[in-house]
Amino acid sequence: MDDVDVFAQSAVIESAPIGPSLRRYANAAIIVSSDLDPPALLSRFLQVEAHFGRVRRGQRWRARVLDIDILLWSEGMWISAAPELVIPHRYMRGRNFVLTPAAMIAPHWRDPVTGRTLRHLQSRLNRPKRLDPEG
Repeated sequence: MDDVDVFAQSAVIESAPIGPSLRRYANAAIIVSSDLDPPALLSRFLQVEAHFGRVRRGQRWRARVLDIDILLWSEGMWISAAPELVIPHRYMRGRNFVLTPAAMIAPHWRDPVTGRTLRHLQSRLNRPKRLDPEG
């Protein structure tokens, strides 16, 4: 991609599927630099997904060969009329398979909504849950 430069990449981690897919997934994160604005960058990523054989057929969370999401943006938040592009990614805070690779390469980056670092978000997600003393 001539219009996108990759500066860092995480290790690949394996995760269970969300939704109807039965296969396991490989997840990773990258840091990129580009002069493209978020909608143009998303369009470019959709082209890459299609090049690798991804076919979008309406049903969410089905098996796919590649899924590229924009988690964070250096200029903070981006909200568009199109529901497929909200930055920071609306589900990132609750998904370990997203936060773990992202925190590997950008632990001190902050979520503009919560102000927490990626490392902090990942720690909160993975911390042991309190047992209900009444239960």
